[in-house]
Amino acid sequence: MRTILNIIWVILAGWALFLGYLLAGVLLCIPIVTIPWAIASFRIARYAIWPFGREVVSKPTAGVGSLLGNVLWVILAGWWLALGHIVSGLALCVTIIGIPMGIADFKMVPVSLMPLGKEIVSTRQGAFDRTL
Repeated sequence: MRTILNIIWVILAGWALFLGYLLAGVLLCIPIVTIPWAIASFRIARYAIWPFGREVVSKPTAGVGSLLGNVLWVILAGWWLALGHIVSGLALCVTIIGIPMGIADFKMVPVSLMPLGKEIVSTRQGAFDRTL
């Protein structure tokens, strides 16, 4: 079921959100100082293209640096990425089939605003699963 939802997600909204995160990551690579935020953007882009079967959890070792970095992230890229999730989530919730994908889109808003100090992990329990 996750695979079917992910395929529908990619067709309806995932590709646009993925491209938004990639664009943010590339633009944040231009000044060398913002490369850590670019890496976070690329990490979230992988989550935005294929979200079902994964979840976002807080890192227990995240500290004040993550908080300060997240404040800068909101100013640089986070607000318009979160706005993209809200708009696409509302559009997906118009149809019955799109409601689960709209809910998944709304779940991505917090990580689009505060990506540092978060980790994307698989929800599967198995020997071959790993942290993304």
